[in-house]
Amino acid sequence: MGALRGVAATALGVARIRAAESARDDRLFDDPYAAAFVSAAAAPEPPAAPPRSDGSEVSAARYDAFYRGLSRHVVLRTRFFDDYLLAATGEHGIRQVVILATGLDTRAFRLAWPGGVRLFEIDLPDVLAFKHRVLAEQRARPRCARTALAADLRRDWPAPLRAAGFVPDEPTAWLIEGLLVYLSADEAARLLTTVGEQSAPGSRLAFPGAGDFRGSPMMAAGRAIPSMREISALWKGGLSEAAPAWLARHGWHAHTHPRATVAASYGRADWVPPHSHTASSGAFVVAVRGDGETGTEPADPR
Repeated sequence: MGALRGVAATALGVARIRAAESARDDRLFDDPYAAAFVSAAAAPEPPAAPPRSDGSEVSAARYDAFYRGLSRHVVLRTRFFDDYLLAATGEHGIRQVVILATGLDTRAFRLAWPGGVRLFEIDLPDVLAFKHRVLAEQRARPRCARTALAADLRRDWPAPLRAAGFVPDEPTAWLIEGLLVYLSADEAARLLTTVGEQSAPGSRLAFPGAGDFRGSPMMAAGRAIPSMREISALWKGGLSEAAPAWLARHGWHAHTHPRATVAASYGRADWVPPHSHTASSGAFVVAVRGDGETGTEPADPR
């Protein structure tokens, strides 16, 4: 099976984290396919703390703290966005879901969707080919009407999305879970603008990071880890301003959910120190598409 490279390779790291969480007795979610992705790709374990290129060593405590923090972030965001999508299609009645840069996400297969939900996944061809092969081997069956589209989000993706049955005039629940940090400010703004152009009033949008990722302590820590160099070199930072402000100017009513608050609500308060409330990427954003009138902040998706 061909190896995933570049940004696509990060999906395997996320799958490893989801597999580990799914094996816990007190798991926040169950992804029964995550371990199969890791096994199929023969994805290696995170390396032990290696020496720096100048001969010095990364502190083992600092190294372990980074990977522990990254894993906890992925676990929390996975559960938070699970709840966001179920709330959007449940109490808010949305029946059209689009997950951009879906990676090895298996929500179409593992969540209890209401009847009538149509879910569209968009990612690069190599990611989807690998994903479909593993899911076929696992005899996985989607629990909603699922359509997977191979497309580059830096190009014209709305046209093939509409051709596949997406209806712009209907409210949509959008999820951009792990992509924006890999985009420049212009690329992120262009992607979000395009999403807005495809969103009817009442549509919802969610993604991690309330501000400029470049100010994130997690990014700074990752850049200091030699084994992360290949991945951290791909980080561009996303939006260059606070997401709620950008969204407000572009027709969305946004609300941020601090990661520390989210962790506490899931019984994992010890995972995120209280000062993380103010970390630029230490929050999840949920926004509702306005209709020209002043709206209130969206309710907590959980």
